[in-house]
Amino acid sequence: MKCPRCGKQEIRVLESRSAEGGQSVRRRRECMSCGYRFTTYERIEFMPIMVIKRDGSRESFNRNKILQGVMRACQKTQVSVKQMEELVNEIEEKLQLEDVQEVTTLRIGEMVLERLQRLSEVAYVRFASVYRKFQGIKDFVTELEQLERLETHLRRDLERPLRNSPPSESESTASPDWVGGIPQLLDQNDTSSNLSEIPK
Repeated sequence: MKCPRCGKQEIRVLESRSAEGGQSVRRRRECMSCGYRFTTYERIEFMPIMVIKRDGSRESFNRNKILQGVMRACQKTQVSVKQMEELVNEIEEKLQLEDVQEVTTLRIGEMVLERLQRLSEVAYVRFASVYRKFQGIKDFVTELEQLERLETHLRRDLERPLRNSPPSESESTASPDWVGGIPQLLDQNDTSSNLSEIPK
């Protein structure tokens, strides 16, 4: 390996460590001639994947291109560079495990959005605005409404086991209307009862 500054090949390794979640090895190197220090990464050489663009043309899968798009979307958010790199690593690894030779930009974009949604709503909307080519505020509002509906469904899915789980011993004692984990409604013929007394 040549020194990027002076071009000499007398290079020594100062430090080596695992990086990118074990997907690569980071090495800190020093040129013995000029003393310049630089960093290199060693990664597994995956099978080449061709990306089918919107116009039908093809180009080689480029993880750096995806990372740059994610970084632009995540500007001024709390998403760290490490999280961005892990996001791209996850996408690349998933495609390799699927053993695909071609993938559309549409598929890659959806994979990025799926992961950005868990990291930052701001980054999600920014990326979606470019990827889905928003034409105006209406498109932003529609995307935000869709994101809100999805989050509502996710919250309901998380809360459902809690609502359906049987009560604790103390809850069973305090609430006689709960039988077998299902709240029993008050007698409909009891005119003294009202909706506020129905156990929820």
